[in-house]
Amino acid sequence: MPVLESMKGRFVHLVPMGEDHIEGLLEAANEDRSTFTYTPVPWDRETMTAYAHKAMAKRESGEQYPLVTFGVDQRRIVGSTRFYDLAPWDWSSLYPGSDIHQRVGRPDVASIGYTWLSPSAQRTPINTEAKLLMMTYAFERWDVRAVQIRTDARNHRSRAAIERLGCTLDGVIRTDMPGADGTERNSAVYSMLAAEWPVHRDRLVARLAH
Repeated sequence: MPVLESMKGRFVHLVPMGEDHIEGLLEAANEDRSTFTYTPVPWDRETMTAYAHKAMAKRESGEQYPLVTFGVDQRRIVGSTRFYDLAPWDWSSLYPGSDIHQRVGRPDVASIGYTWLSPSAQRTPINTEAKLLMMTYAFERWDVRAVQIRTDARNHRSRAAIERLGCTLDGVIRTDMPGADGTERNSAVYSMLAAEWPVHRDRLVARLAH
């Protein structure tokens, strides 16, 4: 995969996660933890350091692109997000010996997730603009066929935010992974297709302009 660049908007800057961001991430994570019921967010320096190091190792392997979320108006780190599940599809069994569908360095589908924001950054334009920046990058730089977003099926606030982006519910995967509260999590899976993107991009841009 190519090196991911920083993405800058009016309300948020998304920057590749680095060692020097750990302290700011820790401060954001401990502003108020009451909204993290369904989101696994590190709670102390040890867990945040392990979280960041694991994320950066996955970037080095090309599996994920972890990003630090800077609130422009807040002038500080307010959370984190990332791209993941970025492998190109394998068409070799259908078109042996052909490179007709070969996409060197570009995924066919990109997932956006591992997203959390400090409470003071929630219900602001930050999340909407961050998703706009990431989806623009995925659809217009990587030329992906679809962007996928998953969340805990019980997290109605998160699901409503995803639906406001214009994503469609594909279904619920039962017992998909461990939940942040120690239960077995069912995941609501949403997606947006490349053909759907232009209309929703323009709508989101207009929404942020008001």
